[in-house]
Amino acid sequence: VYKRQIANHHRDVVEEVQAAMGKHRVVVVGMRQNPMCKAVQKRLRSANIQHQYLEYGSYFSDWRKRNALKLWTGWPTFPMVFVQGVLVGGDQDVKALISKGELT
Repeated sequence: VYKRQIANHHRDVVEEVQAAMGKHRVVVVGMRQNPMCKAVQKRLRSANIQHQYLEYGSYFSDWRKRNALKLWTGWPTFPMVFVQGVLVGGDQDVKALISKGELT
């Protein structure tokens, strides 16, 4: 019973992210007021890498939606950056990929 509850916890949010991954090569999932979410978007823009940004609340709202994404991915922090449907990590991971030339 609990596994089903967890699997269906804010399933609409998970499906929205999955749909974005089907349409965009790079998808960034973040939240308002988080400096790392802003930093990764700036980093991607500076490298001329187009991306889709999805935002779920702030430190003060929508934590349940973000929690559903954490449960789905196993990634504990934001941003979550997906490249071709694969979670590659956060801002520092994107920085490393760009510096190695693996994201362009």
